[in-house]
Amino acid sequence: MIQFIIIKGTVGYDVSECFETITWGGRKGAAPRNVKITLMDDDGDSHKRVSVDCEDGDQCVMYEDGSELFRGIIVSHTQSNKKKLVITAYDNMYYLANNKDSFCYTNKTATEIFNDCMTRIGMTGGGAVDTVYVIPELPKAKTTYYDVLLDALSSTYKATGIRYYISSEKGNIHLKRRAESALQWVLEVGANITDYNYTKSIVGIKTRVRLLSKEDAVVYEEVNTALEGKIGVFMEVKSVDDSYNDAQMKELVQSVFSEKGMPTKSLKVSGIGISEAVSGGCVYVIIPHLGIKRTFYIDEDSHTFTRKSHKMTLKLNFADDIDSAG
Repeated sequence: MIQFIIIKGTVGYDVSECFETITWGGRKGAAPRNVKITLMDDDGDSHKRVSVDCEDGDQCVMYEDGSELFRGIIVSHTQSNKKKLVITAYDNMYYLANNKDSFCYTNKTATEIFNDCMTRIGMTGGGAVDTVYVIPELPKAKTTYYDVLLDALSSTYKATGIRYYISSEKGNIHLKRRAESALQWVLEVGANITDYNYTKSIVGIKTRVRLLSKEDAVVYEEVNTALEGKIGVFMEVKSVDDSYNDAQMKELVQSVFSEKGMPTKSLKVSGIGISEAVSGGCVYVIIPHLGIKRTFYIDEDSHTFTRKSHKMTLKLNFADDIDSAG
């Protein structure tokens, strides 16, 4: 059962009996999770009309069977002659995405950068795992807190192959290892999957990477000859300075191939809602027609609730590093 509370100051108003639909979701790479609720904007037999004003800093909390799913600030509300009130809210990651500063870190881990950002912005850190890897340098001028944290996590992933992510839970911001909280919910055609779409693409692929000096001379190059023999040449060119040695150039080239060296594959599934299936987590998917029986990362999730049903749509990517990620 869904319970939805609107908080005005220190008073909470339960609107669980007057909502029509709730859409709740999030996306990897986008800071806040969001919720949009459509309410009946008048008095009824079992409910009272609730007034909302985003300018007053009104908050909201959503529960399912007593467990908190969402907590955040109301950022907009829309009313119409149809007597509908539509409220949109974002969790506390919204503050990270909408506050800018200048940053300059030297020899810091992503964990240390995360803790510093939480202190600087005056937010409560709910816990941060030790990312271990020391980032040599990370200067970022006039950018958002979320962007500098994403850069720190990206640098850590490129160096270690381990994925981390940031999330808001019960109003606190957490830094977690991505597969650490992976719930292996099973989604299967004929059971809880009602629709799916699978895509494979070579758009953006690179078959060779060439590094150039400041004088535009070729100083390093690697080629995936097997793939080029099938699809032709797609080359990426990058510049390096004289300080790069062979090992560093090879590392740079491998980072490009890691991101762009293979066709991209994605899968979108829809079906019966599972509230634990959110972006940053994992699910185990079985689609016999496609020969799929494996774990996927959830890149994007959208859950739709009525008072009688819960449906979801998940955008997944093939988690080739799921085992190494823990």
